Amino acid sequence: MKVTLLVVGKTTDKHLEVLIEDYVERIGHYLPFEIKVIPELKNVKALSQAQQKTMEGELILKAVGTTEVILLDEHGKERRSIEFADWMNKKMSAGRDLTFVIGGPFGFSEAVYQRAEGQISLSLMTFSHQMIRLLFTEQMYRALTIIRGEKYHHE
Repeated sequence: MKVTLLVVGKTTDKHLEVLIEDYVERIGHYLPFEIKVIPELKNVKALSQAQQKTMEGELILKAVGTTEVILLDEHGKERRSIEFADWMNKKMSAGRDLTFVIGGPFGFSEAVYQRAEGQISLSLMTFSHQMIRLLFTEQMYRALTIIRGEKYHHE
């Protein structure tokens, strides 16, 4: 099983980038994991929010291929870390490649919602798309250590 985090636009904050890369490396000890970046759209000031979502959606749909798609979305299901670990363990047992997607600033197009097999919310609070990358990679690492019974998570 391979896990991909698909994001729109590069991480621009160098401090976040270092932390994210640390978790990506840690996750790699447990399973194949990569962050795939879709370039930001050009000339977005000339586009409406709906046009941006549609254009980003086309790029997302092209990038996910045949993997199982889970959107990181404010309307998704919230899980505690232990619940997420249990969910991930079941996904790993199924063996199908999995792509988590962080959309652009205006969210996902309807076509992306229709393609996705699920949605996860990391919090009721709103975070920047840059911060969500760090929060997600940390939670993925945490889930994998929980699955293995390692001491990273204290509960």
